[in-house]
Amino acid sequence: MTRIRRSFGAPLAMLLVVLAGIWILGLIAAPQAIMIERSLWKMERPAGAAEISVEIDRLYNRLDVLALDRAAADGPGRLAAIDAERAALSARIAKLEEQESTPVRTWTLSNYAQMGRAHLWIFAKTILAALSVTAIAFAVCYPIAFAIAKLEPPRRAALIMLALVIPYAINELLRVFAWQMILNYGGPLNALLGLAGIGPVPFLESGAGVFVAMVYAYILFMVFPLYNVLETLDMNQIEAARDLGAKSWQIHRRIVLPHARPGIAVGCIMTFMLSAGSYSVPYIMTRGTAPPWFAQLVYNRFFQASEWNNGAAYAVSLLAVCTGFVFLMMRLLKVRLRDIAK
Repeated sequence: MTRIRRSFGAPLAMLLVVLAGIWILGLIAAPQAIMIERSLWKMERPAGAAEISVEIDRLYNRLDVLALDRAAADGPGRLAAIDAERAALSARIAKLEEQESTPVRTWTLSNYAQMGRAHLWIFAKTILAALSVTAIAFAVCYPIAFAIAKLEPPRRAALIMLALVIPYAINELLRVFAWQMILNYGGPLNALLGLAGIGPVPFLESGAGVFVAMVYAYILFMVFPLYNVLETLDMNQIEAARDLGAKSWQIHRRIVLPHARPGIAVGCIMTFMLSAGSYSVPYIMTRGTAPPWFAQLVYNRFFQASEWNNGAAYAVSLLAVCTGFVFLMMRLLKVRLRDIAK
């Protein structure tokens, strides 16, 4: 705080701290806390609801008896007594019915237990698919980022980066639909394979189209962190390794990859989290015919089944796995939050 005040002055430093607090508490911590709190309770029938139902039935039987007594009553005093008792019973019944029908909040972990074997399999499949997308994106983007950062002249590197960025000016849904048309049975790719006597290949039905579209959709989130880190690598280290007889794969394993660890961590974390939480890409690329991804289950829990507490438990489960992946990448690559923030 002292360093910020010295750099920007007290008023601006206070404004920056307030804005940062609003961002962290209001847009990050509070929504997650609300989701976690919602996943830990559910509305259930009140305790003793069965006994209350029995008591309500008994009182209704008593009302029926009083109706018969009223029909046989022979004096105004007796009628008044019966009417008074009926009014008291009716009020008692109304109170008990309200008590029986009003659910109470019960703190429980049962929302997490509702994830049956089928949903657990979808959850595991989604995580494995997100890991696969992350691995494919890294394999595709690492050579691109290294070539742009170290092998191309600055002007050509700028043109390549611009070529990567320009498609992102188009809405993501349009880009995904474009890939659906490319990979469809009658699409250009199957047409080219048909000229070679291959196909048609069911890219969409097999799920391969999902991986293609996801890698394309999230490629920048892998390329930019890698490029930013590799750009700071001193080429003299690479030249010295070559002079000492190191092969290309040894240079990358011992020099380039260790230097790029923060960028690898950021790229893998962002790609994995976006892939694991993706809803539109798998739905569009499979045309809704393939088994859903876990994000689709979360959506269905909230907006189709109206099970908000159960949906919150599903969302928290996905959040826990993503958080665990962040710490796993930090541990495997031996980087700290400070390194990732750079």
